Amino acid sequence: MPRPFCCRRIAGAPPCVIFKPAGIPRFILEEICLTLDELESLRLADLEGLYHEEAAQKMNISRQTFGRIIESARRKTADALVQGKAIRIEGGEVIMANMRKFQCSDCQHVWELPHGTTRPIECPACKSKNIHRAEEDRGYARAGRGCRRGRY
Repeated sequence: MPRPFCCRRIAGAPPCVIFKPAGIPRFILEEICLTLDELESLRLADLEGLYHEEAAQKMNISRQTFGRIIESARRKTADALVQGKAIRIEGGEVIMANMRKFQCSDCQHVWELPHGTTRPIECPACKSKNIHRAEEDRGYARAGRGCRRGRY
């Protein structure tokens, strides 16, 4: 009996879901589907430079599973770049991270808010409007909730 599938934790949904070569209409191009968990693995390993063990912990999966996901993501991305295919980002059984961290640039105060709430307008400590996502929490701009399958 196979092991039950568990949702993979991701930082958030990407700001755009289609990438394609310039100058070619999308309806002509062959598409490759990159799942949300594959994109998250690329972000953690290749953009943030995390080791597989640390990245797997962030996604709440085993190191071996992370290795399979990143290998698939890299193969699909390379195929799209070399063959001139479009990349569509969608699907996968994922769950958004529970909290977002923000930091005030003026007083350096750090606080957390749950995903799904609006972006704060001001720092709760000094009331400054100069706030941004905390460095260790920077992922994607948008987020949702729950475990999702299929189109996102």
